[in-house]
Amino acid sequence: MNRPIRTVSIFCMFLFLALMVNITYLQFWHAEELNTDPLNARVAEAAFSRQRGEIVTGEGREQVTLARSTEFDDQYKYLRVYPKPKLYANITGYLTLGSQTGIERSQNTVLSGEDPRLFVTRLIDLAQNQSNKGGNVLLTLDPDAQQAAYDTLLQTIGPDGEGSVVAIEPKTGRILAMVSLPTYDPNLLATHDFGEFNAVFQDLDQDDREPLVNRAIQTRLFPGSTFKVVTAAAAIENGLYAVDDEVPSGATWQTPGTTGDSNVIDNEGRFLCNPEEISFRTAMAQSCNTAFAKMAVELGPEKMREQAEAFGFNSDYLQDLSPQAQSVYPTGVDGEELNDAQTAQTGFGQFEVQSTPLQMAMVVSALANRGTLMRPYLVDEVQSAEYETLEKTEPDEIRDAVSPTTADQVTELMVDTVDNGTAFPAAIPGISVAGKTGTAQRGVEGKAPYGWFVSFAPAEDAEVAIAVMIQEAPGKEIAGGALGGPIAKAVMEAILND
Repeated sequence: MNRPIRTVSIFCMFLFLALMVNITYLQFWHAEELNTDPLNARVAEAAFSRQRGEIVTGEGREQVTLARSTEFDDQYKYLRVYPKPKLYANITGYLTLGSQTGIERSQNTVLSGEDPRLFVTRLIDLAQNQSNKGGNVLLTLDPDAQQAAYDTLLQTIGPDGEGSVVAIEPKTGRILAMVSLPTYDPNLLATHDFGEFNAVFQDLDQDDREPLVNRAIQTRLFPGSTFKVVTAAAAIENGLYAVDDEVPSGATWQTPGTTGDSNVIDNEGRFLCNPEEISFRTAMAQSCNTAFAKMAVELGPEKMREQAEAFGFNSDYLQDLSPQAQSVYPTGVDGEELNDAQTAQTGFGQFEVQSTPLQMAMVVSALANRGTLMRPYLVDEVQSAEYETLEKTEPDEIRDAVSPTTADQVTELMVDTVDNGTAFPAAIPGISVAGKTGTAQRGVEGKAPYGWFVSFAPAEDAEVAIAVMIQEAPGKEIAGGALGGPIAKAVMEAILND
């Protein structure tokens, strides 16, 4: 063989080797990533050309369908339909040719029928010469609680308002309600027309109120005085104070190492906070900023951070929805620890403390569960197309956030706050309710504060723990107790009276 022919032969051999390597990579190593890529047009077309599984919630006769596929007369055969669109939009998400969001995305392999747990079902469909049907996903949501949360939040903040409600079953971590307002209609996005989809999406995406954002898990704000339950837990857990102790307070307090009125902490007119020492119960019931600021400084930033992280701050725990914003207890700047003035502000949920509604619901859920933090979850069961259970989610204990003794003492403080303090709007006759209000300053002059409310009931054996966040309520004076308390009460009653 002469040299030119040998050179061409070697070159062709390398081309064949490169082709084989590329095919092997695409067919085996990279196949799953390509198949699950929502931008893969072939996958999207296949998803719309088969009967996708349902997303449902509730039990028995009260079961509600949140998403289903209906036959449609075009090349894709099926169209995704959302029967209760605005009530569940930020949970179900939407399915369109170019993308998936929410549960539609996180549970896509089940709903599309490609999940390994549906292998037997696929074989049966193949043997019977039937098209492959997707599996169903049963969520943990309580339809009555979801409706109560949606209705009362909307009534409270108005059609132009912004806020969220999350309710959790403390013993298991089951999410019973998750509402985010403003919301949107996913039916307008689940279209086979790209032009129509883009027009609707652009309108929603450019809306200043951000209806596509799930505020329950994607919006983090100053939690304000609701964070005082974390500070109280840290103080009791570290042996600094007990529920029946006296704690330092005062009408005002100049934060250590600072000067000027802007660094003076006060109690916003709550005169029962004014004595230099008050009972721990009064400090919580009256939401005394000076008491919890001093408490935080006594504990120090490391112990405060340790307690916040035990409740879930600086971590992610919900696995059923994404993306999520991580709640934050600050670590300082450039490797330096927080100073006393900064630590004092964190004691009542200001400075750089940031939380999502889900995170604050996790905090009170752990307290309601006698200190044990359970992993929150939304997917209760994975089912076949015939509603046979293929896998059921088992409750997952993350850690003991505090001891049972500490949880019981913080619960006492929170019950006093409902019975004799600022959280009275959440009181339910005949039921012991634990609660805490929060009105967090934004740090922007002229802007209304954020309103928060956290609670659980019955206090002695809780069935539900709730966090309410009010971001905007045009035309109303925002106060966590006055606005958030009735919302929490309505959701608690929906669950307890079920």
